Amino acid sequence: QVQLVESGGGLVQAGGSLRLSCSASGRTFSSAAMGWFRQAPGKEREFVALINWSGWQTAYTDSVKGRFTISRDNAKNTVSLQMNSLKHEDTAVYYCARGRTGWGTKAEADFDYWGKGTQVTVSS
Repeated sequence: QVQLVESGGGLVQAGGSLRLSCSASGRTFSSAAMGWFRQAPGKEREFVALINWSGWQTAYTDSVKGRFTISRDNAKNTVSLQMNSLKHEDTAVYYCARGRTGWGTKAEADFDYWGKGTQVTVSS
């Protein structure tokens, strides 16, 4: 059984930064893509970023490109999301998810395990 636990959320002013972390249990972490998704109040959950199994390939939704950076440490079974220049519209619950394969896609259906989420609130 795989468990994902997010941390690092909180309240920050617009323009500020936060770093989210996701700690994963299970031996298959290093062979799976990892992703971050978010769900804002009243909206559907959306893709934010993904990283392939090795960390060499990443992808981002357009609205966070140049501001967010996803990274992973396979030795520590962790994936992180560095969020800079935060905007009010980044306010959401952020979820970590494990990909079904090593490469991953932006589709939720391609992720099989999910964390419970961490709240990020950006005040304007």
